[in-house]
Parts: sequence; structure tokens; C-alpha cells
Amino acid sequence: MTTSQERSVPKPVFTDAEAGAKVFPDSDRRLYNYFTPAKRKQSHYEDVTVEVQPDPRHYLSQGWLYGFSDGRGGYPLDWTVLKAWGSDRPEPERFPGSGGKGYDWPATGWHEFRDPNEEWELTFYRYNSNVVRQLNQNIDNARQSKAFEQWNRNWVRFVERNLGAWMHVDHGLGLYLYANAQRRAPTNMHNNAISVNSMHRIRAAQDLALYNLTLTEEIPDFDGSAHLEVWKSDPAWQGVREVAEQLTAIDDWCEAIFASNVVFEPLVGELFRSQLVQHAAPRNGDFVTPTVVGAAEHDFAERDLRYTRAMFELLTDDREFADHNKQILNQWLSTWTDRAITAARTLQPIWSQPDNKPPRFEDGLDAVKNRFAALVTELHLDVPKELAQ
Repeated sequence: MTTSQERSVPKPVFTDAEAGAKVFPDSDRRLYNYFTPAKRKQSHYEDVTVEVQPDPRHYLSQGWLYGFSDGRGGYPLDWTVLKAWGSDRPEPERFPGSGGKGYDWPATGWHEFRDPNEEWELTFYRYNSNVVRQLNQNIDNARQSKAFEQWNRNWVRFVERNLGAWMHVDHGLGLYLYANAQRRAPTNMHNNAISVNSMHRIRAAQDLALYNLTLTEEIPDFDGSAHLEVWKSDPAWQGVREVAEQLTAIDDWCEAIFASNVVFEPLVGELFRSQLVQHAAPRNGDFVTPTVVGAAEHDFAERDLRYTRAMFELLTDDREFADHNKQILNQWLSTWTDRAITAARTLQPIWSQPDNKPPRFEDGLDAVKNRFAALVTELHLDVPKELAQ
């Protein structure tokens, strides 16, 4: 009988200095507790979102890990002229041995923002997959039941020209306004909310593009490219096009979100989608288009506007910079309300294009003006005199 020779190898010696060895009151806790939750109990959304994007004012002891060509790093707070409490405090001086302690959490008032939609990757994919699935089912059912044959001729012309034109608005703002603004925002809460807003607009543009292709296949003589000429040269759309392009040129990320979600969408987007298309379509034999347009309207009215209201309420009620912020926001209101009302009035001729007319343009404009005025009041801002145009 042979015995195996025991090999001489180093034996592990535990000294209780290794990672994870120390036992403390929360050592077996599976939730994070370095932040104060918005409600009594922290949510899963907060666990996966709060301070995912770090802040050297708090405990990022080595400073920003990346920077720009001008020497600034990370997410400079001067990318907007609006301020939240603590914005003027300097970043803690960082040097070897300085440790990670900065200011108490939250480092500035920017970190107090919580998206009331509690959007993050899982919820975003789940929500949008449900929207797309429902739209596809509606369109497939319409195709099988020959519903598109019920459309009158003038309504076909209206959809191919005007619904396609709005696709350019959704695509342009989604890709060049919201996607740009979310990169400039200072916390991961803002990044998530604004990037979801961006993807809502891009998905809405894609919905309209795919719908346009379906109509090209299903309706004889439907001109799927008519929207290109309309967007480039139709006088009725040049006001909307001008304002949309001005919006994408905004450098201040807060102004971009404010001008688009507080001013442009309530006064122009809702006017077109809700007061025109969704009213006129059923009167002209079309019960499909309202479901496509209605999905985008729900995105804005029930989700994107909700986070926007929460974001700017914090700034107009800020304990240090409320007056500063209100002054700037009122200036932005004056500028963009004038532009939005001008663009809305330029659209007026398309109200007469369907055979069976929607409610009067002035009635629709009054409805969105009233909603806009209520929103502005909720934000503790002054209703701009330009609204009287």
C-alpha cells in the first residue's frame, strides 16, 4: 500500500484584515443607506440610480477621472445659468492623503431631484416594449379589417403631409436636444429622466416612420415622401421648423428642457396632436392614427411633463437661489412663448384641410393656453404677456 506524499504549500492565515472581514451593524444589509430616500422607505429605483454618477464634492477623493480640452472635468455646474443650493461652494481640495470626505450628502441641491416616474433601464424597456406591441396590434388589426379603406381622400392627403412633417420634430428634438441635454445634467437622476425623454421622442418618430411605410403599402397612391417637401417648404410648417431648429441650438441644458417641455410641447405639440389630429381623425373615418399619436401624447403629458415639473419646482423653491432662478426662467418664458405662439398660429391653415373639420383653431389654441398657464403657475412663475397673442 502506497501513501501519497503531502506537498508542502503555504497555508492561508486569516488576520481579520481582509476585505469583508469586519462586522458592523449593517454588514449584512442588502440595501444602500448612504442617501436619504424621498419617502419613508427607499425604492429600488433609488438604489440603482442615486449617485451612480459620482460627485467630487461628496467623496470622489481623486477628483474627476476624465476631462475636456479646456481642463475642466466631469459635469461642470456652469453648463446652466440656473443654480441649486450649494452650487457656489468650491469643490474640496484633493491631494494625496486628503481622504474622501467632502460635503455632507447631498453635496448640492441638484442631488435632491428624484424622478417621480422612477425610470431606469428595466422600467424603460418594459414600458416601451408594451407601447410598441400595442401599436403594432392596432395597425395589424386595421390592416386585416381593411380600415384604411374608410379614409376619405382629403384625409389621406392630410396624413401623408402633416403627420409625416411632425416626425421631423420628434426626431430632431429627441436626437439633438434631449440626448445632448442629458449629457450635460449634473446628476444621474437628471441623466436618466432626460435620456428616457429623448428615447420617447425617438421612438415616437420611429412609430410615425413605420406607420408611414404601412400606409404606403395599404393605401393606393399614398405618397410616403410628401412630408419631405412639406417640412422643407410648406409655409404652414416653417414656423414650427424654425422653432424646432432654434431649440436644438440651445447650449444651456436647463433652458433646453424648459423651453421644449414647459413651452413648446404644451403650446405646439399638444395643439397639433390633441386639438387637431385626435379630434379630426375619427370624423374622417380614421380610428388608427389617434392610437399612434396618442401614445406620444401620453409619453409627454403623463411622464415627461411629470419629471419636468418636479425638476423645476425644486429650482423655483430653492432655499438659496429661488429668486435667481425665477428671474431667469421668466425671461426664458417670455422668449420661447413668443416663438411658440407664432409657430402655432402659422399652423392654422392645416385646420381647414380635412373634409370634416376639427373644432376651431382658436378653440384649440385657447385650450392649450389655459393648460400652459396652469403649468406656469404651478412652477411659481409669471404667466408671460406674450400668451395673449
